Amino acid sequence: MQQRLANRTPFYYGWVVLVAAGSAMFVRNAAASLTIAVFVYPLSEELGWSRTLISGAAAAGGLAATFMSPLVGRLIDRYGARTVLTVSILLLCASTMLLRWSDIALVTPSVAISWWVIDLKVPSLIIPLVFYIGYATGRVIFSSPVQIGAAVVVSRWFIRLRGRTNGILNMSHSVGMVLFPLIASIIIVQSGWRDAWFVLSVLVFVAALLPVAILISERPEDLGLRPDGDLEDDSAGDEDSVAQSDVAEEPEWTAEEAKRTATLWLIALATGLLFLMQAGTNTHSAAFFQDQGLGAVIAGFGISFNAIFLGVGSVVWGVVVEKVPVRFVMAAVALVMAAASFLFTTTNTAVEALAYSAIFGFGLGGMLTVPPVAYADYYGRRSLGTIRGITEPFTTFGQAVGVMIPGIVFDYISSESYMPFFYAAGSVGILTAIISLFATQPHHSPTGGASAETPSAKQS
Repeated sequence: MQQRLANRTPFYYGWVVLVAAGSAMFVRNAAASLTIAVFVYPLSEELGWSRTLISGAAAAGGLAATFMSPLVGRLIDRYGARTVLTVSILLLCASTMLLRWSDIALVTPSVAISWWVIDLKVPSLIIPLVFYIGYATGRVIFSSPVQIGAAVVVSRWFIRLRGRTNGILNMSHSVGMVLFPLIASIIIVQSGWRDAWFVLSVLVFVAALLPVAILISERPEDLGLRPDGDLEDDSAGDEDSVAQSDVAEEPEWTAEEAKRTATLWLIALATGLLFLMQAGTNTHSAAFFQDQGLGAVIAGFGISFNAIFLGVGSVVWGVVVEKVPVRFVMAAVALVMAAASFLFTTTNTAVEALAYSAIFGFGLGGMLTVPPVAYADYYGRRSLGTIRGITEPFTTFGQAVGVMIPGIVFDYISSESYMPFFYAAGSVGILTAIISLFATQPHHSPTGGASAETPSAKQS
């Protein structure tokens, strides 16, 4: 199917693959932190759940994804991103549909325990089983197979244009960030949160299943093509000759070789810290703006501004990372997110809320775009799925921890205030910028090992 389409497509088939991968990134927002943010208020009001309890489902999913990611990476390299993404879309659809019955919970009885001189009374607990199973499953799909699979397949089809194409890929995610919370908010107001989950489930199925299952091909070489749509003939002109030279010099690392480089773990750690900041802020931003007395409408607009500027930032950072060493770009992304986190502590007006959301969203565009480019540029396409799977637990663990921290701060530490979290997040962003600067280009040593950097690399 893909071969026939590639032969008939009047342009490079990699752009078709990009659109198909983008559809998966679009619908993964059914389980995004900004989407659950619009459910926090109605779920807590109607069911009496604390914000820590609600965000715990996202944390559970993030922790599960931490253990799943290495397996997902190997499955992508062995069976292909198309297979992994197709199964993932089906599971995301089913888990989102299940959330219609989130109010089905297990209530444990109060238990009195007497032992020797100790009398202990364990109070009854509400365990929202269906909500945790449904949303945690969605978060696994969001955090691991879709995030890894879509970026890997796009990075395999593009080398010279890898930055901007990953930016476009994440722009499709930003469109979903705008539409999914908006659609959910409208339906919640009109007919309740149960119907909102149902509509999101249908949207996942309709928008992504067929493009992912039919259009994605693993590598351009599988269809007789070259990365970026370059021609075989090196004599086609200076620009084409340079393109072929760039492809020929692409690094080739096995996963085992990559694991022995410090750079891999520095990128992974920096990325995990960025996602810690992102998950906590996005999940609780709508509630934070309402706590500041700005109302549900401004909270909704704040989410939208975050998502819109994520899309803008994805493309901008994608173009920048093709021209500037990747470690410097990662450091800049971290500083932008740190600045936004500190600014959130001064939020008192609607203008401030929207402006700071826009700045933070612009930084998030870089957070999503730059690390996948770094992994592909530094280590090549050969074992990219496995390498991403090895490092993704840093991202998923960061998300899992990040989504819980603001709820704990709000409920138990700071008298119903998120301010300490934002100060801490800003400090984490500064630390991340410093870590990123040490992530220099690795290269193979003459003895077959790996060393820190090569002076000739663009990313060094």
